[in-house]
Amino acid sequence: MVNKVLSTVRDLLPKIAARAQKVDDSRKISERTIRELSEAGVFSMLAPKRYGGAESDPVHFYEVIRAISAACGSTGWVASVVGVHPWHLALFDDQAQADVWGEDQTTLISSAYAPVGRLTAVDGGYELSGQWGFSSGCDHASWALLGAMVVGMDGRPVDFMTVLVPRTDYEIRDVWDVVGMRGTASNEIVVDEAFVPEHRLKRNYETAQLRGPGQAVNPGPLYKLPFGSIFTSTVAAPCVGIVAGCYEGYLDVMRERVRLSLGGGRFSEDQFAQVAVARASSEIDAAILQMDRNIREMYELAVAGQEFPLSMRLRARRDQVRATERSVEAIDMLFKTAGGNSLSRGNPIERAWRDVHAGSVHVANEPERALALYGRAAFGLPVEDNLI
Repeated sequence: MVNKVLSTVRDLLPKIAARAQKVDDSRKISERTIRELSEAGVFSMLAPKRYGGAESDPVHFYEVIRAISAACGSTGWVASVVGVHPWHLALFDDQAQADVWGEDQTTLISSAYAPVGRLTAVDGGYELSGQWGFSSGCDHASWALLGAMVVGMDGRPVDFMTVLVPRTDYEIRDVWDVVGMRGTASNEIVVDEAFVPEHRLKRNYETAQLRGPGQAVNPGPLYKLPFGSIFTSTVAAPCVGIVAGCYEGYLDVMRERVRLSLGGGRFSEDQFAQVAVARASSEIDAAILQMDRNIREMYELAVAGQEFPLSMRLRARRDQVRATERSVEAIDMLFKTAGGNSLSRGNPIERAWRDVHAGSVHVANEPERALALYGRAAFGLPVEDNLI
């Protein structure tokens, strides 16, 4: 099947690449770029057809994200994270979907899933307060998906929720001034005693169990997939795309470079450089092939109406964190062998190195916890985790 959005996005990539340094310097993506991506269909790939979405094969979505990330890491990250939220909203109550898309099907949503908010039951719903960090692309969004705990009478948490909140109910604080992924504008969101009707809440446990009201109105196979596989792939795919783009740029530059030290000679004839290129390209290929295989096989099972074996969900999580690790290993090899010229601010290799390392510290990209879960299952021990 042809990935039509990818074909359209390819025409945008030279412009996105040309804006990458400005994105890094200004710490934000231009409204023009967001509009171009929206018009290309990026943000509607995973949205329901009944709200103008494409309900695309998720493998196609990640192909598009890798391509954008190869041109600009921050733009790819925001496209990925904001682009996956229509899929998550499609799992919510039908009224919640209508609240967001009823008047404007191009409305964008950001998120901050850490359950740091506090929900207190009131008549007709809940009262929400909290402060969340790391909401990538929130300046471009009119709604936010926020993590929160339902607090009982004794003040202790009794349930974990994802809450849908309109822009009128929260403040955005510009605090994002970091080493990498600078243009994602992953700022803070603050909510102070906002009322949330019950239809705008979804239990995290229910989502992990592949249950929810959204599947009744969005019965397509896309919405049967595990959150733990789709969302975690969403924060790994940009890292892979960044290093893949850097690799191609690295070859273009280094192919003609002549050493000024170590006896001179063409860089491309250095056996150590050749080995580094082979290792880096292998890591990139392995990351892409494993991630695409897992999502493709899951989607095929969803189309067939079959359940997902725990072994498959664990494998997807294993390979997703390994994809991020491989991205870090590959970018480190390229950065190291590029020499002193890669240290200059504004150098594409330097920016890619910062962006991949920044993306790798997202909690869903943390390898040890996910790999330990796979190992527990391999030894026959019980496994329970909301990101599986």
